Amino acid sequence: MDPLIIRGRRLIITLGNALLQAIPAAVGIVLVVFLFLQLVPGDAVDVMASQSGSATAETMAWLRAEYGLDKPVLAQFVNYLSHLAHFSLGYSPRFGTDVTSLIFGRLPGTLLLMLLAQLLALTIGITFGVVMAVWANKWPDRLLTVINLLLYSLPGFWIGLLILLLFSVQLGWLPSGGNQTVGASLTGGSAMLDTLRHALLPVLALSSYFIAIYARLTRSAMLEIAGQDFIRSAHARGLPPRTVIVRHILRCALMPVTTVAGIYFGNLLGGAAVIETVFNWPGLGSLAMEAIIARDFNVVLGVLLLSAFMVVLANIAVDLLQSWLDPRIGGSK
Repeated sequence: MDPLIIRGRRLIITLGNALLQAIPAAVGIVLVVFLFLQLVPGDAVDVMASQSGSATAETMAWLRAEYGLDKPVLAQFVNYLSHLAHFSLGYSPRFGTDVTSLIFGRLPGTLLLMLLAQLLALTIGITFGVVMAVWANKWPDRLLTVINLLLYSLPGFWIGLLILLLFSVQLGWLPSGGNQTVGASLTGGSAMLDTLRHALLPVLALSSYFIAIYARLTRSAMLEIAGQDFIRSAHARGLPPRTVIVRHILRCALMPVTTVAGIYFGNLLGGAAVIETVFNWPGLGSLAMEAIIARDFNVVLGVLLLSAFMVVLANIAVDLLQSWLDPRIGGSK
């Protein structure tokens, strides 16, 4: 059979299995989070009343009836599932708009931070790991080990504050927050470059922890693979050392690295919430924090659902990448 057809079938099977696993997981997430949010004292109407300072009991009762907050918990849950069945995430009392448009308006900012941070962490982490493995127990290995230990130990938000003070406050090289220059009507490439300048510090802060993870994992995997019999055979055949390292050792070492990258995607999303708050970056993390403070549970549920969907997509991407790295994966027996 044509190899392209076989790969296409494997892709369809992988996507189908992932979707079948994602549906019950999504329902479970909605149920658990919905029930836990009901235990939180107060609701969106209480926050709105405290902010206005002049709301009467009749007005608050009318608002609860308007938003369906006066119904029993089971009725509210069934109503939320009904919205999901119609591809709607409900209405946000705090922001006065539907949750779907609100979330998708903030999604590009979070995706930009996450993708850039993941790309930077993988690039620097794998590079560090290769250098540490090639010069194991020598001064490059020891130096990078100390750097990795610092990156692993220091919280991302603390590193974010340090580089914010250095590069923005002291040196004035980079903006201190936001995702674009206020008052600058930029378009096209100029707007993109301006956004990247604003994203540089948050990306560095978000990727710091994961650089250390990927570097240590790459080093240990490469050292383990370097002692295998097929690597000795490759050296015995007279292959250049660089070829052996890149095409044989590193390619096999990328398997556990990509697996961990998929597992840590959820951690990356959680870290983005803190980093977005530090740098005042408009994304899902800052939106979730605002919604939690305002008791806007529809927005919180929507962010969590979308986050779970993004994690599923990340794991699908990892499965496909591993199938490319090792064609034996997903093959029929």
